[in-house]
Amino acid sequence: MFGIDGTVLLFVLLAGSSAGAVAYAFLFTRISNEQKAEKRLRTVKSADTDRLSVKASRDRLAEVAKRRKSIQESLKELDEKQKVKDRSVKKPPLKVQIRQAGLHLSMERFYLYSALCGLFLSTIVFLVGAPLYVVPGALLAGAFGIPRWLVMFIRKRRIKAFLNEFPNALDVIVRAVKSGLPLNDAVRLIASESREPVRAEFRRIVESQQMGLSIPDAAMRMSETMPCPEASFFGIVIQIQSQAGGNLSEALGNLSRVLRDRKKMKAKIQALAMEAKASAAIIGALPIIVAGLVYISSPSYIMPLFTTSTGHLLLGIAAVWMSMGIFTMKKMMNFEV
Repeated sequence: MFGIDGTVLLFVLLAGSSAGAVAYAFLFTRISNEQKAEKRLRTVKSADTDRLSVKASRDRLAEVAKRRKSIQESLKELDEKQKVKDRSVKKPPLKVQIRQAGLHLSMERFYLYSALCGLFLSTIVFLVGAPLYVVPGALLAGAFGIPRWLVMFIRKRRIKAFLNEFPNALDVIVRAVKSGLPLNDAVRLIASESREPVRAEFRRIVESQQMGLSIPDAAMRMSETMPCPEASFFGIVIQIQSQAGGNLSEALGNLSRVLRDRKKMKAKIQALAMEAKASAAIIGALPIIVAGLVYISSPSYIMPLFTTSTGHLLLGIAAVWMSMGIFTMKKMMNFEV
């Protein structure tokens, strides 16, 4: 009896073990398949995520490349426009020079003043008792030399005053833009509150805007009345910002810092060139000083230079050579920053 019950129990145990093994085999296969499916699903999701990130990165790179290309095209176009303007800025017509000097003169009035200046100078030379052949030279110098030299002098002085005040105006625009004011109001603020000649130049921008021009186009035209690279830089920054976007206050702040650095560099170069200028002034004045000392010590020795035709010829040759030397030394001492 015990042997039969033991056999039955053993059979039941074997049957249960077999059933458990079969069930475990089926469940293991199913669990393995589910794990593989879940793993494939995670792989697909990861691939989708990677694909989306790659696409987003590619889109960002394409946007950056597009923006860079747009900026390069804008710079190329502005550079071509600037080259055309530089040709007229380096040697502008007389009418443009008068306008850049800030003088409100018509060409007829300028020619009238030039003629009066020539007549006045030639009359003074004639009354002093100079030789007659000097009078036409004085007439030409008074009619064509002195008025144009005055226009150039006033023009350079106006540009210098503009460069001294322009960085301060840019700082005001930067603070106005950072505080929330639009660029139009910032430009109007400079046009009403800044010093001359910056106020006049920004007033032209406001007037051009009222006539239908945009601020970038009006800013690009500033170099026509203010022939300096700094005015061109301002127009280029405004033009690029309007076409490519970006932080205007940061761009104008960088421009202000660059202009101040340029000013410091110019002052440093001027200080370093003072020794050479002093040497050139001494060398240029030495012949005149020596001639004066010789005239004081022995007038009869040097007077033939002023009383004979040969002396006049020698004085003319000496004046030409001195002018060439002074011009060469001036070119050697002038540095553009």
